[in-house]
Amino acid sequence: MIELFKAILFGIVEGITEWLPISSTGHMILLDEFVKLDVTKSFYSMFEVVIQFGAIMAVVVIYWKRIWPFKVNHETGINAPTGLWRVIDKGTFIMWIKILIACVPAGIIGIKFNDLFEKLFYNPTCVALALIIFGIAFILIENFNQGHRPKINSIAELSYYAVIMIGFFQLIAAVFPGTSRSGATILGALLLGVSRTVAAEFTFFLAIPVMFGAALFKLVEFGFAFTSIELIILAAGLITAFVSSIIVIKLLMQYIKKHDFKIFGWYRIALGLVVLTYFLIAK
Repeated sequence: MIELFKAILFGIVEGITEWLPISSTGHMILLDEFVKLDVTKSFYSMFEVVIQFGAIMAVVVIYWKRIWPFKVNHETGINAPTGLWRVIDKGTFIMWIKILIACVPAGIIGIKFNDLFEKLFYNPTCVALALIIFGIAFILIENFNQGHRPKINSIAELSYYAVIMIGFFQLIAAVFPGTSRSGATILGALLLGVSRTVAAEFTFFLAIPVMFGAALFKLVEFGFAFTSIELIILAAGLITAFVSSIIVIKLLMQYIKKHDFKIFGWYRIALGLVVLTYFLIAK
């Protein structure tokens, strides 16, 4: 029961921090320091990635009508029978092309050198520095954007150049843990003149193939030989990550309609200082 409650806590933290630009990695490192799951190292390595699938499903559920490209003929109740473009919505199809293009930098470089990046940068000091640096960047960019209207106010307006650049910002997060995948992509989008709402939504959609691929890779790497306890722990993490993600995504989208991201920048700086101080003292 204790391990089940721990798994629930990990799922809640994952669901909250995955979508806010505050680094799920930084929070997971701190949580693992104080609330360790009594599992094997290989299982935990898989667990902390695979529970992201629960967070992905929250995006799929909330934005299903926006991301599902196959449209229904409401008169007949079936897909329109003639012509491919009458079955697949053009706007949604093009959006997915842009999402896949944005995945290319992290997909090629991130996956190929993932083990090297983890060896070099997956440590509390690097995570803390990434938290602080990107926290400062959020504050500076939001200060600069005050009084400026965004140039891009819908995903349809995103150029292919813009999505490639956002993809490179996502790569930064793949290289430097603590940067935050959502934080990096939102920051990159803001630099390109994208509105906060569109930046957040594109980040959510971009996470679907990226996080699904990462979760699937880790699951295959671990294998499917779970004990009953491991299955229960994994299920608890997945479910709580899903539920907490649903709540956080809706609250975040309401928040950024009237506020900027500076509060997250200040939070990142404070958390980074806490992580840096704690692990320096711990050493």
